[in-house]
Amino acid sequence: MAEHPHAALVRKGYEAISRGDMDAVRGLMTGDCTHHVPGDHPLAGDYKGVDNVLRFYGLLFAETDGSMRVEVRDLFVDGRGHVVAVHHQTASRRGRTIDKNACIVFRVVGDKITDLDECSPDLDEDNAFWA
Repeated sequence: MAEHPHAALVRKGYEAISRGDMDAVRGLMTGDCTHHVPGDHPLAGDYKGVDNVLRFYGLLFAETDGSMRVEVRDLFVDGRGHVVAVHHQTASRRGRTIDKNACIVFRVVGDKITDLDECSPDLDEDNAFWA
């Protein structure tokens, strides 16, 4: 069975981020997309607009000296514009490491990503890592 187009779109995004191809990532998102980051740390908040979202991704790599890695584990679609992506994340920062599964709920309209909501299994761990 062929992969649902929304799942394929999200998979392309993860692959582009893994390659560091921000131009490809830009092409997958609407200009007004928003990435919501939970927590109570300096990187938490809402990044509105594709330029701000891409700046946020740059911060992730800069803050981890390029050690940030994410690998898709599962993609779930509802056929109505939602994709839940479960991924494995690893990174090192200031003597701390993070090694966990997490997810992002994507909203897709047409053939573009419009909204990303991160979900974490442990917000306290995230807050300590990014503090």
